[in-house]
Amino acid sequence: MKIDVLAFGAHPDDIELSCAGLLLVEKMRGKTIGVVDLTAGELGSRGTKHTRMEEAAASEKILGLDLRINLGFEDGFFQNDKASQLKIIEVIRKYQPDIVLCNAVSDRHPDHGKGAKLVEDAAFLSGLLKIETFYLGIQQAAWRPTYVFNYIQDRHLEPDFVVDISDVFETKMAAIKAYKTQFFNSNIEAPQTYISTPEFLNLVTYNSQLLGKRIGVKYAEGYQSKKTIGIKNLDSIIQHNT
Repeated sequence: MKIDVLAFGAHPDDIELSCAGLLLVEKMRGKTIGVVDLTAGELGSRGTKHTRMEEAAASEKILGLDLRINLGFEDGFFQNDKASQLKIIEVIRKYQPDIVLCNAVSDRHPDHGKGAKLVEDAAFLSGLLKIETFYLGIQQAAWRPTYVFNYIQDRHLEPDFVVDISDVFETKMAAIKAYKTQFFNSNIEAPQTYISTPEFLNLVTYNSQLLGKRIGVKYAEGYQSKKTIGIKNLDSIIQHNT
């Protein structure tokens, strides 16, 4: 199956917090959408590797993903090395996404920036003919996504473009809350973390509202792009009433 938009996250829940809105918007437009979690987030203070996988599966249903896989990299200690790059190249060549989404280059968790560079490097290398990879014993064709976009997660980074997610915001929040061990849940006794307070979920909403205000909508997500984004004509720019 070809996946039109493929989102990579260092940990399960990175996608939900950052770019689930865009995935939902593209799904409504008839695009296929997928998620690749690099790790199971097993170093998290709350929950276990098993519960994180269960929560990711629950979120997958809420988002209506066409694909969700976990590469099993070591949380906190995966590296941007040849072995890791080749695993991602194999995934990119298998699903041939036009758009790849990945973590912010600079963020609170060191895995986020490291994961972003890993995915960006692999996406470029995936287009090189002389790098050979195989799936089920058959050599894969080279494939390079048209764009790699970095989603904004924790830090207040300046976006290169902003996406209206007003129509899908409630579904995005439902997918976030599928991670019952990670975010605020009065029924669970566990150590309090940076993301487990009710204030954190309020902040997710607030940040979406701030970005939405910039383009005259209720909720939005922000993205960065190293590659210049072109348009065919002015009609390609959606205007919102403010």
